[in-house]
Amino acid sequence: MNAPSEAFLHDKLQALQAQADEFIAVRRDIHKHPEMGYKEYRTSDLVAEQLEKWGYQVTRGLGGTGVVGQLKRGSGGKTLGLRADMDALPIEESTGLPYASCNVGIMHACGHDGHTAMLMAAAQYIAQEVEFSGTLNLIFQPAEEHPGGAKIMIEEGLFERFPCDAIFAAHNMPGVPAGQLVFIEGPAMASSDDVTITLTGVGGHGAMPHRAQDPIVAAAAIVMTLQTIVSRNVDPQHTAVITVGSLIAGKANNVIPASARLELSVRSLDREVRDLLQERITTLVTAQAQSLGVQAHIDYKRDYPVLVNTPWETELARQVGTELLGAERITRQGRPLTGSEDFAFMLEHCPGSYFMIGNGTGEGTGEGAGEGQPAHACMVHNPGYDFNDDILPVGAAFWALLTQRYLKD
Repeated sequence: MNAPSEAFLHDKLQALQAQADEFIAVRRDIHKHPEMGYKEYRTSDLVAEQLEKWGYQVTRGLGGTGVVGQLKRGSGGKTLGLRADMDALPIEESTGLPYASCNVGIMHACGHDGHTAMLMAAAQYIAQEVEFSGTLNLIFQPAEEHPGGAKIMIEEGLFERFPCDAIFAAHNMPGVPAGQLVFIEGPAMASSDDVTITLTGVGGHGAMPHRAQDPIVAAAAIVMTLQTIVSRNVDPQHTAVITVGSLIAGKANNVIPASARLELSVRSLDREVRDLLQERITTLVTAQAQSLGVQAHIDYKRDYPVLVNTPWETELARQVGTELLGAERITRQGRPLTGSEDFAFMLEHCPGSYFMIGNGTGEGTGEGAGEGQPAHACMVHNPGYDFNDDILPVGAAFWALLTQRYLKD
């Protein structure tokens, strides 16, 4: 992973590299047995059993399959939260790896198996080797992919039962050199809203369109007109995305259907822009439908909010990353991403920071990294993706050092 020579490695990174095989085995075991959101029964059992073994007070059941491990030491009053996600995706794995998914149609295509194993490795090391004064809350969260297990855990009393003065999380990132850390102060990941538009007209014979009210023509016009919102209503210096990912209408070429349905993904990196997009989509779709003689019903669902990293906590994370790896191995201010992450809900309740750990670069064939290749360039949510085990000690060492620095006397 192009890491510094052994003589310059931080002691925590050396120690966790020495015991990496144990948690690589754990990671691959989780990878082999992936579970969908709110069904992470085997994974949460494994996490809870090990945390109890290492001396953590374990609470289960928040968000259904969520696990919180708490460790208190000394008289310090500060509390720190570290979060990892546990769920997999409904994707059929194509890697052919020895530890490939044994659950048909489900795989860890986003690296949550690695995030879980990374925090578990840190949990063991912190319990045995790290001195601190305060309270550490390790949060193993279900259903990050959908519909947002972080929100459910919060609604069920996560921060009332386990207050956090600050909270942190990390995600692997293909295309970034393995083990390199990327920090982003301020808006770091986009909001994500789901919009379903149902257009209702009057069906009829394709040969006599004048006797129908065609929802397909309206749908086509709406698809094109929606793109003018970003180009003509949003400040060019702001980021916004409106994607029509589905248009369903009709079954025969000579029949005008009575209805059509569009499904949209709407994203932005600014809360005011998010509000603007909703207002403009609603106004434009309603007016366009009326102009073409059909009715529009809009189901606008606000999903994940903008993920905003707070300045002080992000700077602390940068300092920890620099101490651990050296300035050349961190990016102090990366570019915001238009993907979304439900850790944003947690950051609405307490300050903190979400950062990226490079999963590897390389030729990136799109078919996955494969056994023995440390550079995992295949993008997440791809059937050929695999988490890069070389970065597991880096993430675990970061969590250990962050805990020691944040919960100092």
